[in-house]
Amino acid sequence: MRNILTFLVGGLFGVGISMSGMANPAKVINFFDIAGTWDPSLAFVMGGAVIVAFVGYRLVLRRSAPVYDPNFDIPQNRKLDARLLIGSGIFGIGWGMAGFCPGGALPALGTLNVDVIVFMAALIAGMLATRVVMERMAAQKAASKPAQ
Repeated sequence: MRNILTFLVGGLFGVGISMSGMANPAKVINFFDIAGTWDPSLAFVMGGAVIVAFVGYRLVLRRSAPVYDPNFDIPQNRKLDARLLIGSGIFGIGWGMAGFCPGGALPALGTLNVDVIVFMAALIAGMLATRVVMERMAAQKAASKPAQ
């Protein structure tokens, strides 16, 4: 049942992203083109999503646990560190350059558009490269600690 619900919620998300035009990279790029063909509709889509999420979290967190999980997986780290800021910056630059974010690109994969496929391939390559770099950095940090 959990997988069916996950599929349905993902489908609903994909339909919403597609209907709002957020799977169209030109619409996203036009949002960032303030001096040219600026299109503020992305702000309204994001604002609507923030309002729905705000209300949804307030309602669902009244429960002692999720329906299909023993506990809520809410991040405990609320630190603004270099890793978060750099990652956010890279995400924003990539979003502005490509016109896709992962949430909009996944439903757009169904179009089989080469641009979407290239974006998703680059996204996956970037995720794998980040994992390799982070593992190497952790190994170096562990090796540099003095033995106790």
